[in-house]
Amino acid sequence: MSESQPRPPVIPSRRPGFQVCYICGREFGSQSLGIHEPQCLEKWRVENSKLPKHLRRPEPSKPPPLSGSGSYTLQAANEAAAQSSQAQLLPCEACGRTFLPDQLLVHQRKSVSKP
Repeated sequence: MSESQPRPPVIPSRRPGFQVCYICGREFGSQSLGIHEPQCLEKWRVENSKLPKHLRRPEPSKPPPLSGSGSYTLQAANEAAAQSSQAQLLPCEACGRTFLPDQLLVHQRKSVSKP
């Protein structure tokens, strides 16, 4: 790949039995995820409302449940949740790297101040 083309996101391998939050992409046990998701979504809403209007994103939607059973379904659900969380990232217009919107602002401020 050339330097001008952004690299595809790297989705790290997941630990068995853990589920991925569709909002932030972090891993949780099945019971913890149910507690985490509403809090994570509220935090996302607060942070999103603080962003300039051109950087605000539509609210992430939870991937639909997958039918079936076993580790394959968990793996597929985790992959869908990871893709949902990766969709929240925005590319820097200068370098092409992707960031969460609040971190993109920090990155852009630092990039402008460098000689």
